[in-house]
Amino acid sequence: MALEYESLNENVKKCQYAVRGELYLRASELQKEGKKIIFTNVGNPHALGQKPLTFPRQVVALCQAPFLLHDPNVGMIFPADAIARAKHYLSLTSGGLGAYSDSRGLPGVRKEVAEFIQRRDGYPSDPELIFLTDGASKGVMQILNCVIRGERDGILVPVPQYPLYSATISLLGGSLVPYYLDESENWGLDVNNLRQSVAQARSQGISVRAMVIINPGNPTGQCLSEANLREILRFCHSEKLVLLGDEVYQQNIYQDERPFISSKKVLMDMGSPFSKEVQLVSFHTVSKGYWGECGQRGGYFEMTNFPPRVVEEIYKVASIALSPNVSAQIFMGLMVSPPKPGDISYDQFARESKGILESLRRRAKIMTDGFNSCKTLFAISRKVQCIRFLK
Repeated sequence: MALEYESLNENVKKCQYAVRGELYLRASELQKEGKKIIFTNVGNPHALGQKPLTFPRQVVALCQAPFLLHDPNVGMIFPADAIARAKHYLSLTSGGLGAYSDSRGLPGVRKEVAEFIQRRDGYPSDPELIFLTDGASKGVMQILNCVIRGERDGILVPVPQYPLYSATISLLGGSLVPYYLDESENWGLDVNNLRQSVAQARSQGISVRAMVIINPGNPTGQCLSEANLREILRFCHSEKLVLLGDEVYQQNIYQDERPFISSKKVLMDMGSPFSKEVQLVSFHTVSKGYWGECGQRGGYFEMTNFPPRVVEEIYKVASIALSPNVSAQIFMGLMVSPPKPGDISYDQFARESKGILESLRRRAKIMTDGFNSCKTLFAISRKVQCIRFLK
C-alpha cells in the first residue's frame, strides 16, 4: 500500500514546529526568487556571520585528517596544543572519527563532561550517567520518548517556550500542560500557577509526569533565581515529577543582576530528601554559548537519581541509533575543557570568546531596547488616537 497523506501517523500530521513552519517555508520561497532573507527563526549564529573559534576547529580538522599529524610540516600550520589535543581525542576512539563509539558517547569525553559539571557545581558527576547526543534536541526527544506512554501523559512546559517541546510532545502522542511565566517578575514563575496547571490537567484525566524548565530562558532570556529553582524542585518532589532542565544558554547571560545557577547545584545544595529523590535530567549543547556550532550537532544530558533499570532502558533507546556523531563528541569535549591559561592557544581562544560574547550581549541589548521602544511607541500612538477621537 502506497503511503498517502491520509494514511500517515496522525501524530505526525498534528505536529506543528513553528521554527521551520509556514513562515520559514515562505521565506525560503522568497529566497529562491532572489530576495535577500535574514533567517532569525532559530539560533544559528554562524549562518549570520559569526566566525567559528579557531582552536576547536584546528583540533577537529586534525582528527578528521589524522594523516596530517605525520606530516613533518604540521607544526608550521597547527599549534602544538592543538596537535596534542587531536592525538588525545584520537586515542579515545576505536578507529578515528569514522568508527562508532559507545551509544552513550566516548567514555573519555563523558569523563571530561563530568569534570566540567563538578567544577561548575562543586558536586561529583558520574560519567556513566552522562549521554552524549546529536545536539540537546535529540537528548530531549530521547527522554520524552521514555516518559510519554500515551495521550493521557502530560508534560508541564513554560509559555513562552522553544517549540521543540510542543512539537515533540505532539509527535509522541502526549499532552502539553502549559504553565505561564510572569513578565512583570523578570519571567519568573509562580508555583501556585504550576499547581493550578496540574490540577486542571488532572481534572481532564491527564497524568502529569514531567516538568520542563528552560534556564536561561528561551525566548525570554531570563535566569531563574535560586529561590525560584528551590520552589520548583520542592514542587517536583511533592508531585513526583521528573524535572527536565534545558540549560543550553547557560553562557548567554546578558544582564548582571542574576547569574546562571544550574538545577543540579541547587538540588544538591538542598540536601536530603530532595538531593536523593528528585529525578533531574540536565541538557547542554555546543550550538549555543559563544561556540554557535549548530551544524556540528553536539550535546549531552546528565541524569540524576534515576534507578539503574531506567538508565539501562534509556541506554537501549540510545543504542537504536548506534552512536552519536563522533566529531560532535570531540567538540563537546573541547567546549567543557577549553585551552587553559599558559597554553599556546589560550590568548587567542580567550580573545575570540570574549569578542563573541560581548557582541552577542550588545546585540541583545539593541533588540531588547528596540522591542521596548515599540511598546512605548504603540502606547503613545494609542494615546494620540484617543485624543483625536475625543476632539
